[in-house]
Amino acid sequence: MSDAASRLATYEDLLSLPEDVRAEVLGGQIVTAPAPLPKHSKAQRALGSFIGRPFDDDDGHGGPGGWWIFVEVDVALGPHDIVHPDLAGWRRERLANPGEQRPITVTPDWVCEILSPSTAARDKVQKRKLYAEHGVAHYWIVDVDARTIEAFALEGDRWVLADSYDDQATAAIPPFEAVELEVGRLFLPRPGV
Repeated sequence: MSDAASRLATYEDLLSLPEDVRAEVLGGQIVTAPAPLPKHSKAQRALGSFIGRPFDDDDGHGGPGGWWIFVEVDVALGPHDIVHPDLAGWRRERLANPGEQRPITVTPDWVCEILSPSTAARDKVQKRKLYAEHGVAHYWIVDVDARTIEAFALEGDRWVLADSYDDQATAAIPPFEAVELEVGRLFLPRPGV
């Protein structure tokens, strides 16, 4: 086996890729994914608004505040595990001055992955395990086809399903329970509606 094949990838390897390549490093291996479908993008944008507005944008202006909510930033959980979550959040007291950090080296307090056909298994198995190992306190999995959210809380080193929500639910979902989320608003209208 060549040295290049046995060497574990790092963030520098991601930087050497063309800018339009969506990639992460998981277990020292570079993994890529295509650009998201519109139904994925809709859920990502909606969550960024419905969670980001009161907890990040409105900080000190009527919302609960106290968080940084970012879309698709690079997060280094370790030298050979650099993830690119759909959404990630940090309590502000844990992440000072994030504007120029790339990758962010502080473990998020919350991560949300929106399932796509090409990444669903990775998000539900490999990345869920990785997030637990690094102490992410809350993990949401949004399934745009099933029109659901599964919210997990980390207890010790294991994920516990806090609850599941379908598109009929209006829910206060930890860690953002100060605001109720209308789950159905995350998704494109049902066909024929």
